[in-house]
Amino acid sequence: MDLKQLLSDDRGVSPVIGVILMVAITVILAAVIGTFVLGLGSNVGNNAPSATFGYEYDNFSDDNSVNTITITDQGGDSIDSSTITVSVGSDSVNATDGEGEFSSNSTYSVNSTDWNSSQIQAGDSITIEGNKTAPGGGIDVQVVWQSSGGSSSIISKSTTPQ
Repeated sequence: MDLKQLLSDDRGVSPVIGVILMVAITVILAAVIGTFVLGLGSNVGNNAPSATFGYEYDNFSDDNSVNTITITDQGGDSIDSSTITVSVGSDSVNATDGEGEFSSNSTYSVNSTDWNSSQIQAGDSITIEGNKTAPGGGIDVQVVWQSSGGSSSIISKSTTPQ
């Protein structure tokens, strides 16, 4: 057996590389087509905005006072206010509603807000008051973003002090 001839014979390399490339292309095409067929590609661009919110709680230690929650946008993306909902416990209100009750039986109401303009930006805040019968501590306060496609994401969350 001639070892030099065996090492210099590369006739089988081209077909092997060709088969590997064809398999790789087929796998990539199947993944791309499968993504769009299953509808996974429709959620591209529906990413929740990135923003930081600060929470201030007043009078939560005093049972005879009005509880106050102030949520302030501290920076990040500008957010379309019509896509934002604030929830306190099981009650929620849309950011563009301005002043008003969360619901007819809620113990919370919006006292003041900068969030009823078209965009929520750094420095804008919303103040929520609970009446004297409002439950005190341990309540989840959330800022929820709703996409145009119907999906929602909690972009900020805090809990009232005990």
